Amino acid sequence: MTTQSKKKRMSKLTAVLKNRFDIALDRLEEAKSFAKSMYQTDVFQLAIELAESEDGLAILYANAPRFDKSGVFLGGPWEDPAKMQPPLAGGSLKLKGVQSIIELLSEMRMLAIAKREYIHESFSAEEAGAFLNEILALNLDLLFPPETEENRIQLDDHIIRAQRLFQYLGQELSFKAIVDKIAEEIDRLTVQRPIMTGRILNMIHMFEPLIESVQDEKTAEALKKYSRAANGPTPLSKDVSNQREYRLGLSEAFADELEAESKMFAGSMKETGLVSPHHAVLLRFLNRKNPDLIPVALDLSETGAASFNANRELIHDMIQLSIFPETRQAIYGLAGMLDRGVLSQDHLLPAIRRLFELPIHSEVKQILSKPEFERCGISLNGVLVAGVVSVLGQPLGVGQGLNPTCQSARAISLWSQHGIGQLLEYIARAARDNDIDMTFEGESIHSSLITGGVAGEIHQDLDPVSIVLVSHLDKIYNEMMKRTLLRGEDGHKWVNPEFYGEWIPKGFINVINPLTLQVANYSTFVRLFYATHHPDYNEGYELIYPNPVGIFITNVHGVMLGLHAVSIQRIKKDHNGDYRIYFYNPNNDSGQNWGQGIEPSVSGYGEINGESSLLFHEFLSRMYAFHYNPYEQGDIYMVEDSLVEEVEALAKDSWGKNYVWA
Repeated sequence: MTTQSKKKRMSKLTAVLKNRFDIALDRLEEAKSFAKSMYQTDVFQLAIELAESEDGLAILYANAPRFDKSGVFLGGPWEDPAKMQPPLAGGSLKLKGVQSIIELLSEMRMLAIAKREYIHESFSAEEAGAFLNEILALNLDLLFPPETEENRIQLDDHIIRAQRLFQYLGQELSFKAIVDKIAEEIDRLTVQRPIMTGRILNMIHMFEPLIESVQDEKTAEALKKYSRAANGPTPLSKDVSNQREYRLGLSEAFADELEAESKMFAGSMKETGLVSPHHAVLLRFLNRKNPDLIPVALDLSETGAASFNANRELIHDMIQLSIFPETRQAIYGLAGMLDRGVLSQDHLLPAIRRLFELPIHSEVKQILSKPEFERCGISLNGVLVAGVVSVLGQPLGVGQGLNPTCQSARAISLWSQHGIGQLLEYIARAARDNDIDMTFEGESIHSSLITGGVAGEIHQDLDPVSIVLVSHLDKIYNEMMKRTLLRGEDGHKWVNPEFYGEWIPKGFINVINPLTLQVANYSTFVRLFYATHHPDYNEGYELIYPNPVGIFITNVHGVMLGLHAVSIQRIKKDHNGDYRIYFYNPNNDSGQNWGQGIEPSVSGYGEINGESSLLFHEFLSRMYAFHYNPYEQGDIYMVEDSLVEEVEALAKDSWGKNYVWA
């Protein structure tokens, strides 16, 4: 059959499908509300067939203005476009089953709104355009899939369909807007310094072919900076084709060239938070040939340099065992760990060194192993040590990934700041025994004896420490909460101090009455937080340890999405003289818009890398529970009514709509 014949046959098939799709939409539109679910399936099945071609996608787009009226999304989470979340769209498209085609139809509706082909009463064209630009920026692997035969052969139909959708959207929307968005997105993510940088690197690599065509000079330079940081930011590294060639170049370099390489790598790493594979090659070379340059290659502070000099043998062994191009991001962690002075705590040195040869449980080996580690010759002990270095160097870079395990990620972050010995003991136990235990009210709880947890199955796109620990922590935390179910109060009151450690204050308050599920004594909740945390009302007591608190997550419209666990790191005045709450968010993506003009900042207000911040009253308006020390508390009657009313108004008009207020 000739190409022309195939096109004619496809055209006829598409025409038939178009007719059948029109009929299916008509039947759905005519159906009563209670019966629409019976007719939605036909629409979804025909949409799957149409989405197999670009012409079919055009037919779906042409019908998008009818989707809401017909009831295509009725009764499901896609019903209201105002509730759609850009970070979730890519995940839905990549799922097998009906979800991916509904998500595709939802994107077609968004495109119709953005191009004013469909006027939606509660969602503007500007909002729809911003939504589509963001999902394109967040899913560049779908917009620009690698053009390899292997990629084509291995892709499932629903992934190919998603790629076709993104190509269609890319043609319909302005690429300039996407380029600007991607530069902003990389800026926003890198400043948070996550340990896991795969998402950032994917954005960079996928957009590199377009950099030269970017018209805006500032955007182009930003993308070039990140591209250099991820690849080769130095004179020697940018002119070689592979790591072997670079290593040979280092062996022939003069002393001043090596020092220049070291400074440029360190500068690029500190500026962007990203590490080039060649940086690992350099560090391994220096470790053998010129260790005196290692502090330069890491841009160590005075504290870091002193820590390096006091522990040269240990650091030599750590680099030799764990720093490879495949674990390069641990170099950033190594610099942070030394600058923090972690190795000045003598009791930690044997705890770190025992990980070098720790026997690793067979089940742990399975979840830690990756093909790239085997190819480069790094041992699983080396992978584990690299993970430990990253966590100890980047306590605020620990992320929960795709898992509902914010409690566990928060624990690892907190222990890496204030309970390093405890963290190292848990890591060793989990890696060696595939088990850890904690005591809850005098009774020992072993993770290996518990089935299930909050998360169920753990998605393994995590740092090595989280891969080893999170499943155990998740099960133990869940078990502790189960043991408090019949107490008539929020179980976090008892669980958090036992789970996280003795530095968690024993005072506790929750805005939701667990028996009635109503908001109770909200004004007291607000006053108490001011009296225990605001420097103007708490007699000047400062936060010593991070405070685990519970917040309501809301979207850009202030609509409640769920509950989340974060840690308040500190409370300080910003450069404007306003008190801000600086907090750690385990989702590693803290610059989300929470509605009502409440948008956490990740830079610009004195945030430490990895922190987010909000004005005091804005953060308080999203809280539902916190711990406090009753012995470090001001008088709640000193808190002005106007402050309480401001916070309460924000709360009632956002998450508060989901609750009855007593």
